[in-house]
Amino acid sequence: MFTITAQTRRATPQDAAAISQVHEASWRNAYAGLVPYGALARMLNRRDVAWWTNAIRKSTLILIIEMDNKTVGYATLGPNRVSTFPFEGEIYEIYLLPEYQGVGLGTKLFLDAINELKRRNYEGAVVWVLSDNQPAISFYENAGGRAIANGSEYFDDKKLIKTAYAWD
Repeated sequence: MFTITAQTRRATPQDAAAISQVHEASWRNAYAGLVPYGALARMLNRRDVAWWTNAIRKSTLILIIEMDNKTVGYATLGPNRVSTFPFEGEIYEIYLLPEYQGVGLGTKLFLDAINELKRRNYEGAVVWVLSDNQPAISFYENAGGRAIANGSEYFDDKKLIKTAYAWD
């Protein structure tokens, strides 16, 4: 038996390259086949190291999770972007390298993101997930989230449905 030790912390500009790597690998894993290839390629190209460095320097709240000094995941969070929702916080993204999924690191990162929102006095939280992304839906439902709304987003000419999950 062994113990997995992981820590989360706020990202610094020095973390941009590692976050960019996690972003590309996790998005390719999660969205290949769901999001049209061209749209996915453009999204990945746009979020390069310079983009992440700029986001961190502009005070975007990004948490990273590390194992053995290696960044294996990240979460971005802040105020909820939908004014009609009664939830003040939002987790915009939460991603892990594919080879680190399924061992509890996503849960740790998610709980740390929720706790960071609470620490900033946000009441409740919401996260959006593509409705065809069954692994993510299972993750959020297992974390106690409840579906509260549907929306849609276009990627090239393909309309994808997304669902908002919420926690009080």
